[in-house]
Amino acid sequence: MSLDIGDFQRPPRDLLAAIGELSTPTALECLKGHFNMSSEIKPLWTGAKVVGSALTVACRVGDNLTLHKAIELAEPGDVIVADAGGYREAGGMWGEIMALAARKRGVAGVVIDGAARDVPILRAMKFPIFARTSSPGATSKKSFGSINRPIVCGGVLVNPGDIVLGDDDGVVIIPRARAEEVLELGRRRDAWEEQIKQLIEDGKTTVEIFGFDKVLQDL
Repeated sequence: MSLDIGDFQRPPRDLLAAIGELSTPTALECLKGHFNMSSEIKPLWTGAKVVGSALTVACRVGDNLTLHKAIELAEPGDVIVADAGGYREAGGMWGEIMALAARKRGVAGVVIDGAARDVPILRAMKFPIFARTSSPGATSKKSFGSINRPIVCGGVLVNPGDIVLGDDDGVVIIPRARAEEVLELGRRRDAWEEQIKQLIEDGKTTVEIFGFDKVLQDL
């Protein structure tokens, strides 16, 4: 049986860089509250931020052989997004050695619906790692899943080439076809929020600014 490995078209680098200037809350607001991963998937060190094109991986639970192959196939700017079954006890799905290998390939970061380990070292490396938890548990390397096929990670459908945006608030997936739309809306929203902050500095209350008086009257 041949290995199940697909391919995908990567978004332009300038588009990725521009979306990287947005926060996950801003991007999610522009997506009407959809496409955010489970709140359990968080950066394993504070201050981590990642943006890049999704290189998708489906792993057997507790087996990271497919992730090793994904590193080999990765291109600069890719974010490896892995469905590891949400299993929390196999932190060896991703650790120091894999991060070193991934960084050598130009991988921007990794998102795992499962566990990782070597967190202090990954923090010192400044390698962006998002996972459900950390664990010292080991893994096997005996079975192959798939690479660059649609997966579900953290409850969200992720297609190869979708844009991954992660920060301290969590991870949002921006469908490739909506990337330009989200960027434009996100820039508008950020500009609008700057106006709101200025109104607050000028002494306005949020009730006044957002017209909540009417809502309160109706209640």
